[in-house]
Amino acid sequence: MATVSLENLKKSFGKTDVIHGVDIEIEDGEFIVIVGPSGCGKSTLLRMVAGLETVTSGEVRIGGTRVNEVEPMDRDIAMVFQNYALYPHMSVFDNMAYGLKIAKVPRAEIEARVQTAARMLQLEEYLKRRPRELSGGQRQRVAMGRAIVRKPAVFLFDEPLSNLDAKLRVQMRLEIKALQRELGVTSLYVTHDQVEAMTLADRMIVMHDGVADQVGAPLEVYANPQTAFVAGFIGSPPTNFLDAGRVGGGPAGAQVGIRPEHVRLGATGKLAATVAYAEALGAETLVHLRTEDGAAITVRQDAGEPIPAEGASLHLDWSPEHQMVFGADGRRAG
Repeated sequence: MATVSLENLKKSFGKTDVIHGVDIEIEDGEFIVIVGPSGCGKSTLLRMVAGLETVTSGEVRIGGTRVNEVEPMDRDIAMVFQNYALYPHMSVFDNMAYGLKIAKVPRAEIEARVQTAARMLQLEEYLKRRPRELSGGQRQRVAMGRAIVRKPAVFLFDEPLSNLDAKLRVQMRLEIKALQRELGVTSLYVTHDQVEAMTLADRMIVMHDGVADQVGAPLEVYANPQTAFVAGFIGSPPTNFLDAGRVGGGPAGAQVGIRPEHVRLGATGKLAATVAYAEALGAETLVHLRTEDGAAITVRQDAGEPIPAEGASLHLDWSPEHQMVFGADGRRAG
């Protein structure tokens, strides 16, 4: 187990800058999720920690030791990828044991480590099978088991659940969280899925165009986003944005953000709107509206509230404490 420190970390490919200086101190045993849309630099950041990408400038420290020039195999890390990367001709046991055999770990210790990991991952009955005989979730467990048996200081996860169906992703992320808690290993986890980030992270790094827009605990980031990008990316459905001058929330050029659950529908309010359509989802209803100037607004209602008819004319209202103001630069202004 170890701390991880990223100090003004930057990465360029030729003349193209892709990581613009990321700083974070990750505590021993902490679970950090790096989240953001495709192309934001999250996987590149993880690969620099792993040593699979060179660092243009700045420092990566693992356990207090600078590792910029250290080979990946010598960084005391284990990585779990999206595509499992299992050897198809090997059994589950041999896939999990392979790295230990290469490292010339004694056979008895290999057996003990693999059996322990197999029990943790509920793979004991599959140890003699080949990967082709396993489901996607079982293959991902084997990939995790291969990482666990190495007893690394740091786990690195690069979108490990992306190939699984929605139901299995929910199950697997619960298992990953429980496993990380049991092992207490410092972990960095990359995902584009903000729900995954919210449920897994002790803290998350929200990446946007190569910049760490915000670092914080999930509920803190959700409740107090510091940029319009974070407010729009974290939360589903996303934050509604309106021109501040239009709703009296600030000067022209600024934006007001209101989360869907904070908007109320009624006969009077700050803004007139027309119902475009409603999605009745069982536990909640999402009402989609258009304002007079064409802005799209989503309102989240609890189940049991009256569902407005398509084409109905209503007004939108919200409490001042739920209003977030962002300046022309996208930064939080109020």
